[in-house]
Amino acid sequence: MIPVTKTYLPPLDIYTKQLDRIWKNGWVTNNGRLTQELASSLIQYLGAPNIGLVANGTLALQLAIKALGLEGEVITTPFSYVATTTALIWEHCTPVFVDIEGKTFCIDADKIEQAITERTTAILATHVYGYPCEVEKIEKIAQKHSLKVIYDGAHAFGVKLNGKSILSHGDATTLSFHATKLFHTTEGGALVCRDKDLAEKISLMKKFGHIGEEKYLDVGINAKMSEVHAAMGLCVLPMVDEIIAYRHEISDHYDLLLSECGLIRPKASQGLEYNYAYYPVIFSSNTQMMQIRHALINQEIMPRRYFYPSLNTLKYLEPKSKQSCPISESIAARVLCLPLYYGIEHQDIIKICNVITEELK
Repeated sequence: MIPVTKTYLPPLDIYTKQLDRIWKNGWVTNNGRLTQELASSLIQYLGAPNIGLVANGTLALQLAIKALGLEGEVITTPFSYVATTTALIWEHCTPVFVDIEGKTFCIDADKIEQAITERTTAILATHVYGYPCEVEKIEKIAQKHSLKVIYDGAHAFGVKLNGKSILSHGDATTLSFHATKLFHTTEGGALVCRDKDLAEKISLMKKFGHIGEEKYLDVGINAKMSEVHAAMGLCVLPMVDEIIAYRHEISDHYDLLLSECGLIRPKASQGLEYNYAYYPVIFSSNTQMMQIRHALINQEIMPRRYFYPSLNTLKYLEPKSKQSCPISESIAARVLCLPLYYGIEHQDIIKICNVITEELK
């Protein structure tokens, strides 16, 4: 079987060396030495200050929303993983969906202002598949209307725009280090904050809101990363450049073999240093996509409908959140992410593309 993704696992002896450190320290959680070391290494690698590690990417979203004091309406994208929307609902905010644009599939910055009301407090946008939102436009809109900005950067690890980390934009950017991501800690995530005070507030909130045994300073939860998860991150991080380079090579092979198929692909912004997080393709119709999907599955190839459904159509939304987003709904009905991971063989790419081209004939 060829899965849509496959977790990179370091050699067991390398991981065991990190685990040995934990056993010698006897320190398994509560911001231990490995967690501190991973945070410091990520700051250096990503070129983004004020990185706080957490237990997963969804908690990162929830902490950002809570720490920024968001309430009322938050403008967001319908084309993202469901956690982007449910984090808002979980924190008692009302998602207001603005449709996406057709080049990067990110939120259409030109449509944001018309969705702003007196109840709007923030914008929560996603760098879809690692392709950046129009961060400069969004920044100007946010400043004009005194809004906070959060970016869901779950796909944007290592991405740069004009030589600058995409994570440096917005009040906060959240990251996921889930096992399906190109950099992972098995389970985990992080928050990148522009403001040091916000970073310190989140640091307090993720450890129950208290310092030591007596200083209870704020409402908090348990969102700490463990040493065992940090150990995995320390093993994976030195491999990230090689992982991205390999994914780049595989993506180029897909591009070559599918160049005559008429499939739609996201378009990179000028000055983008991409991470090759995913390989999405858009078919001409839902019927064609489903035909290709079934043909691939019949050959034990497992693509993923990522993202589906368009989040503005979720059944449990309140009526006022069910805005029409025709571009997102159309893309969601026609998209497949093809298998892409470190170690996938070029012969597998040939097999996948042969299935697609034969079915398209």
